[in-house]
Amino acid sequence: MDYKKSAQSVLDAIGGKDNIVSAAHCATRLRLVIADNSKVNQEALENAEGVKGVFEASGQLQIVFGTGVVNKVFEDFIALAGIEGGTKEDVKKAAASKQNVFLRLIKTLGDVFVPILPAIVASGLLMGLLEGMTKVIPGMADSNWYTFFHLMSSAALTFLPILIAISSAKVFGGNMYLAAVVGMIMIHPDLVNAWSGDAVNSAPVLLSIGSYHIRLVGYQGHVIPVILSIWVMSLVEKKLHKVIPEMFDLFVVPLVSVLVAGAVALLIVGPIFGQIETWVLQGASWLISVPFGIGGFLIGAIYAPTVVAGVHHMYNIIEQGFLSNGGANIWMPIATAVNVAQGAAALAVALKTKNKKVKSMAVPAALSAYMGITEPAIFGVNIRYKKPFIAGMIGGAVGGMFAAIAGVGASAYGVTGIFGILITLPNSELGLGVWNIVNYIFTILIASAAAFIVSFIWYKDEAPLKKDRVYSPLKGECIPLSKVNDSTFAGEVLGKGFAVVPSSGKVVAPFNGKISTLFPTKHAVGVTSDDGIEVLIHVGLNTVELNGKYFTARVAEGDSVKAGQTLLTFNAEEIKKAGYDLTSPVVVTNTDDYSAVELLADGKVTFGDEVLALKKEEAAPESENSDVADAPKTASEEA
Repeated sequence: MDYKKSAQSVLDAIGGKDNIVSAAHCATRLRLVIADNSKVNQEALENAEGVKGVFEASGQLQIVFGTGVVNKVFEDFIALAGIEGGTKEDVKKAAASKQNVFLRLIKTLGDVFVPILPAIVASGLLMGLLEGMTKVIPGMADSNWYTFFHLMSSAALTFLPILIAISSAKVFGGNMYLAAVVGMIMIHPDLVNAWSGDAVNSAPVLLSIGSYHIRLVGYQGHVIPVILSIWVMSLVEKKLHKVIPEMFDLFVVPLVSVLVAGAVALLIVGPIFGQIETWVLQGASWLISVPFGIGGFLIGAIYAPTVVAGVHHMYNIIEQGFLSNGGANIWMPIATAVNVAQGAAALAVALKTKNKKVKSMAVPAALSAYMGITEPAIFGVNIRYKKPFIAGMIGGAVGGMFAAIAGVGASAYGVTGIFGILITLPNSELGLGVWNIVNYIFTILIASAAAFIVSFIWYKDEAPLKKDRVYSPLKGECIPLSKVNDSTFAGEVLGKGFAVVPSSGKVVAPFNGKISTLFPTKHAVGVTSDDGIEVLIHVGLNTVELNGKYFTARVAEGDSVKAGQTLLTFNAEEIKKAGYDLTSPVVVTNTDDYSAVELLADGKVTFGDEVLALKKEEAAPESENSDVADAPKTASEEA
């Protein structure tokens, strides 16, 4: 392939070098942070040579090229753009800076948990193997070898606060060894173990506030108190490094940082957020245990949209809470149902579509989802065509319902899909019976079948846009221009067309083209199609008098747009309250270029319905002198 040509196509489709905040690449994807996403031509980007998929996640525009190709495209891309390439971390930081506070908090949770996933997965697998060995080797459960393997399998969960503390310090920029000490303080043997049952209520009282007692109880199994304590420690440490003279730094900073963080952990953060975390966990347990699997159905239905929003990392706290409290992870099987359902929905698209590019993108995306990575399927295929995504949500809900009814659980988190079988092996310590793994497989099959069937029935290849057609930019009641209460439009002074009495406050592009005019008052926009049709969309009558009030432009003059892309939004109710007629004319201003303009719609229309068909004038034979051309021909001329 021509790497330079592909890089240029990407650069043009994203709106040029001035629209790039940061750029990097990983093993398979070009990762970009874009200044203004409305300037990105998604269709052109997807059709660029070598592009296997395009999706947006965590504030990044990710363009899939594949191994061995992306690095070559990237080299030409940064050369053409005249920018310096960054690292994946640079792109993540740039993307995070554009996100709101809530999304940044969720990202922080992900940054804390992702590095410790291997330890949790290893523990879960060891638990499963140990359980299997006790079944194969009679009497092993009573031997010293059982103790030997058990301490290996349970170590990560027993000392989890220390792992979380170290990972949190790395995220917050604190000293990892001081953080480890704070983590040790929170599970110190002098504190009553949080898993000690009734003994917790009789632990020594450290401080009493009215009838509330802060007891000397450890924080085994807790997550949020540890993260917040290390955040405080990191703030104190960095502040002290700035104000303490260097000759005293080594003595003062570690001492004060650990004392402050330890006190905050045991006196403030631990008691308050430990209780909140307990309530969250109890709420999740209650939801999953709602009769008839209703809770699993709801979780399975809403899980995929939270992946799209980038907030699914918050579920790590719930999964970790189940495990840390000595039980099985009953959240993970529902997550698996969601993942494989999105994969099955994409697979249905791959089998039904006649578009080779869509097929080549959907097959690997579906397989990836079955391995636990859903972003290619969700962003590359399902969200793009909408109905497959909804089909995936349905499959996730059905599979989640079965998992909840069957009580399927796992011995770890961080692994879903087919490989999740490894952490759903029978485990008597976690209450997982011999049917657990069978029910897990049924969860995968049920979620896949439901999503595949719905997606296969529902999905249809997009009909290609016809030339010389104007599609409805508004949703509502379509009427002829002659019925518009304005003589200029009704008399077709500006050109032929139609009008819509809108039922929603949105205007979309009526075809693929470019914004030729955007009025300063944002009540009207001109669009020119790739075929040369010039259309004026005028929202309401005399609404220019509002001077832009109640209108918001979603594009700028000169932008390339594709059919269905939002151009304007407006507050229909407020405009009507202000006394204006919302009837919105849509006029072909270069009507003279066409021999006929036919109105195809009558009555209700929605976005993208065919409304106008235009026919080009036949070109007249050219002649230098019309009189000569019309004169009778001689015999020789006839010959």
